Amino acid sequence: MTDIHAVFKAKKALIAGGLGFVGSNLAHKLADLGAEVLIVDSLISGYGGNLFNVDGIKDQVKINFCNICDSHNLAQLLSGQDYIFNLMGTHNKYDGVDNPFYDLELNCRAHLSVLETASKVNPDAKIVFCSNRNQYGKPIQLPVSEEHPQKPIEINGIHQLTIENYYNFYHRVHGLKTTGLRLTSTYGPRHFMRHHKLGVVNWFIKLILDNREVYIFGDGKQIRDINHVDDVTEAMLLVAAHKEAAGKVYNLGGAPVSMENLIKKLIELTGNGGYKIMPYPEQFKILELGDYKADYSKINKELGWSPQISLDEGLRNTIRFYERFKRYYW
Repeated sequence: MTDIHAVFKAKKALIAGGLGFVGSNLAHKLADLGAEVLIVDSLISGYGGNLFNVDGIKDQVKINFCNICDSHNLAQLLSGQDYIFNLMGTHNKYDGVDNPFYDLELNCRAHLSVLETASKVNPDAKIVFCSNRNQYGKPIQLPVSEEHPQKPIEINGIHQLTIENYYNFYHRVHGLKTTGLRLTSTYGPRHFMRHHKLGVVNWFIKLILDNREVYIFGDGKQIRDINHVDDVTEAMLLVAAHKEAAGKVYNLGGAPVSMENLIKKLIELTGNGGYKIMPYPEQFKILELGDYKADYSKINKELGWSPQISLDEGLRNTIRFYERFKRYYW
C-alpha cells in the first residue's frame, strides 16, 4: 500500500475552491503531510468559502483570491504543481434550477478552463475532481454502482455529468492524469451553515444545535448514504497517490441512514431540538431523487478505500467543532 505521507511531503498541491468545505479539510491534511499548498478561491458569497476554514494552517499555505474563469494568471498558478485538486463550483441543485447560466459558469466553464490550461502548461500533473450523486438521477436499483445509468433530473446534475465528460475527454485525448470521485452526502467540520442548499445533514446539525424543530419532508424513511469529510479527503489523497487511478471514476459511500433516524440520533447526542414530518413542498418534491446507497466496491477493491469514521463518531466530532466555533459559521 502506498505511503501517502511519503508521496505528498514537499510536493506542490493546488486546491481550487480550497477555502470551502471539502477543500479546506483537504488543505489541513496536505499541510500536515508536509505538502506545499496553494489555495485558489474566489470567496463567492453564499457558496461556502470561509477564511476561518484555514485557521491553524495559515502560515503553512498560500492563498490566491481569484475567479479561475477570468484569471489572467491561471497558467502561472497551474504551472509546476504536482497535484491539482479541483473542488470549484457548487453541488447546489436549487440554484441550478433558479439560475442555470450561473451554475454553468461556476461549474462547467471553471473546470474546462483548468483542463484546457493544464493540458498546455502542466500535462504531467495529477488532477482530482469531484462530482456527486445528482448525476445518476433517480436510482433504478440499489446500491448504485459506477455502471448505473446516469439520467440527471435537474440542471446541476446535468452539469456535473458534463464536467465528468470533460475530464474523460482530456484524459483520453490529451493524456491528462485525471481521476474523479462521485460523492454522496458529505458532512463534518468547516461546512457552510447559513442555509440548507449546500448540505442537508449539516443544516440539520445546525438546527438541532440551535434547539429548533427540524422539518423532515416526505415520510422520514428516505435513505441517505453519508460520508464524513475526513473519509472523503482520504479518498482524494488515495486516488492522487496511485498512478493506476488515472482515467478512472469512483463512487464513494458511507453510512446509509433514514432522515428520521438521523434526526433522532442528533437529538440523542445533543439533548436538543425535535422534529416534525411534513409533506414535500412542490419546489422540493420535483427535485427529490429518492433513496440512495452507493456501491463503493470498485475503489475498495482497487485502492483499499472504505469509510473509517462511524456515524456516531462523525456526528460527535462535528457537533463538538460547531459548539466550539459556532460564531464563525452561524
